[in-house]
Formats: sequence, C-alpha cells, structure tokens
Amino acid sequence: MSARRFPALVGIDGGGSRTRAVLVCGKRRVQLEGGTVRIGAVGIGEACERIVNLLAELKLRGELPGFDAVVAGIAGVWLPEERQRVGQVLRWMARERGLVIEQLLVTSDAEIAIEGAFGGAPGVVLIAGTGTIAIGKTARGELVRCGGWGIELDDEGSGAWIGREGLTAVVRALDGRGRPTQLTERLAALYPEIRPDQPRTIVAAYNERLFDYPTLTPLVMACAAAGDEVCREILVRAAHHLAELLRALLRHFPTRPVPLVLMGGMLENHTPLAELFRRELQKLPEYALQPAQGTALEGALRMARQQYRQALRQQSS
Repeated sequence: MSARRFPALVGIDGGGSRTRAVLVCGKRRVQLEGGTVRIGAVGIGEACERIVNLLAELKLRGELPGFDAVVAGIAGVWLPEERQRVGQVLRWMARERGLVIEQLLVTSDAEIAIEGAFGGAPGVVLIAGTGTIAIGKTARGELVRCGGWGIELDDEGSGAWIGREGLTAVVRALDGRGRPTQLTERLAALYPEIRPDQPRTIVAAYNERLFDYPTLTPLVMACAAAGDEVCREILVRAAHHLAELLRALLRHFPTRPVPLVLMGGMLENHTPLAELFRRELQKLPEYALQPAQGTALEGALRMARQQYRQALRQQSS
C-alpha cells in the first residue's frame, strides 16, 4: 500500500447514459465525466477503455503515482464472473497505460447508489434514469433487487422504455392503428430527415443512429405536459411499473415502514413522470420517503475507503 499520508481513492459511477469519476486524496478532489460504460451498450473492451481514460486523466490532474483503491459501479454488471472479467480487463489496460491500482472493486452502479443513499444502513433505492431498478439492503445486509434487466428484456418505466413506447405510438398513429399524437410533429421538427408523409424515414433515421430511445424521453414528457393524451398515458403506465418494483421488494422487509430514496433524473427533477409517480407512492404506505444521505458517486468513494482500510488491516495482521 501507499506510504502517502492520505490515500488516493477513486469512485466511479458508470450509469446508462454517462460516467462520473472522482478522485479524493486529502484535500484534493478531482471530478470528471465521460460517456456511458454500460456493458450491454458499448461492450467490455470499450467500457474498460473509457474507464481507464478517466483514471489516466485523474492521475494527471491529481499529480499522483497511482491509486490506493478504486471502486467502479458499472451499469449491468451483476454476476461474479462479470465483475471478475471486467476487473481483469481493467487491470490489464491500466498496466498498459502505466496506472498503478492497489485495490480494485468492480460492482454494479445500483450497489454504489444504495451505499451512498443510506451510508450502509438498510433501505430501498428506486432508480429511474435510462434504465430502472429497485435495490434494497435488508437488516441482515443482504442485497435484493427488482428490475434492472435492460431495455432488451424489460426496463419498464425507464427513460429508454418511455422513448420506445413513444416511438411505437408514432408508428401506430401513422399506420392508423393508434390515436394521433403531437410526438409525430415534434419528432419530425427535431430530425429533418424524418418525413411523416414517408413513414419509413423513421426506420432509416433510427438505423443510422440519429436518435435512440432515451433521447426521445424528453419529447414524450413535453408532449404529455402540453396535454397529449397518448404521451400522458405512456407516463401513467411508467409510474405504475415503477411502483410495481417497490411492491415486489416488500416481502424482504418485514419491519415497516421501509426507508425509501428516489434517484435518477426522471424522479429527482420536477417532471410529469415524477408527479404521477408520487401519486402511485401514496398507495404504498409501507415505504417512508426520505432524502439520500449521499450520491452514488459518494457511495463508490465510501466503498473505496472500506477497501483501503481492509487492505491495511490485512497487511498488519
């Protein structure tokens, strides 16, 4: 371990849409942002390269020889073999770049979120961003979850799901199978390549990656706020799906009420979905809503500090 007076600790929050990294060493604090490192979106190689790039920049700005402990919470990483493989690739890439990492822990972004929200105490965090998941920590310290399957399988109520449902509503309206929606005109105004008189241009624009599902979510929100019933119904269903996640976790928490923290831009900010979800939450008196003690990034830092102290104890024993 480092002989420096203060350890160099790094926390990484690799969500579905962006990645945040922070270095803390004594009074020094450096924070950076980068693109998503979700394995399902960019693959292990690209995800690890993006993380190593952030680490290299943190090392440069912090003027440090290396890191005593790094905790990376990555979207979609759950299985032990996934964590081990990502960790191995990260270490290999770091060595190639001359980055020294004494202690490295790869975990899920949901786990660092609950660590930040409750500081290690029991409770449930509902995260609604690009993806959705409810993750809880029981009184026995067991982690339980519901959702978080990714848009390829589920993720009902997520930003990606809302965008996809909005796009489905547009094509159904163009076919005459569904009701008209303002979303059609807003989509065409934002992307000139899309022409409603030639509906297949939507497919071409999507295939060319001019947009993806999450980028359509703000449009669905705006249409709902403007009175579009089709888009509002999508958000009503999204709020219901989010409440379903919480209902499913109640069986793990016999002691009530269960502390609950909401995370993710769609619930933390003043959005039409947040308003609808608060109404759903009133039907769940088993939960006690409270503010988070800290962010997911602070949860990653807390875990990095634990990794560092554990290594010191092992050295001294």
